[in-house]
Amino acid sequence: MVPKGIRVNSIAPGAIKTPINQDAWGTPESLNKLLDLIPYKRIGMPSDVGAAAVWLATDESDYIHGTTIFIDGGMTLYPGFTENG
Repeated sequence: MVPKGIRVNSIAPGAIKTPINQDAWGTPESLNKLLDLIPYKRIGMPSDVGAAAVWLATDESDYIHGTTIFIDGGMTLYPGFTENG
């Protein structure tokens, strides 16, 4: 596939502020609980995912093949991350 210019990659979004997961961010209490899981301390926006998708479609990402890009503010680090270290 690569010799034909076809690249296969994937995007793995974490907590993204969309209606499908409004229960996870719709109240201050639920949002605070969610943010405890995200080192970046903010919920992702659809534009965060869109920006990565656009980048993957450009020649700037030409050498990126067969990988997954996690767009999750560091959420995949949980529970291994700590705020102090």
